[in-house]
Amino acid sequence: MAVRTSSAEWKGTLREGSGTMEVGKTGYKGPYTYASRFEEGRGQTRRSWSVAAHAGCFSMFLAALLTDAGFPPIRVHTTATVHLEKGPTITLIELNTEVEAPNLTEAQLLEHATAAKKDCLSRRLLPGRRSG
Repeated sequence: MAVRTSSAEWKGTLREGSGTMEVGKTGYKGPYTYASRFEEGRGQTRRSWSVAAHAGCFSMFLAALLTDAGFPPIRVHTTATVHLEKGPTITLIELNTEVEAPNLTEAQLLEHATAAKKDCLSRRLLPGRRSG
């Protein structure tokens, strides 16, 4: 399996400080702050990247399950929304997925999406209640 490395640096106090994060060696590099993590401030957050990874993992795993079941998808698009509460604690992760796959019924999609949500690798990494 591939090995990936990302990094982050923080300068200053929690509320007044700021940092930069780099995803992979050639990926995104940019700022983050207290406001971007816990409020609605500008900048990226590691939570944003974790959520994007979760959406990507879920989409890929669902595509694999659908393919194995005889419904190779044309497109699987997932949006993940994380709810962060005081603590800070992730209390809810909502996944909204659109799938284009020939001859796939809604009941079949629900069956495979439920399995993907249950067994997706990133689910083990992110705490919080999941919503389908």
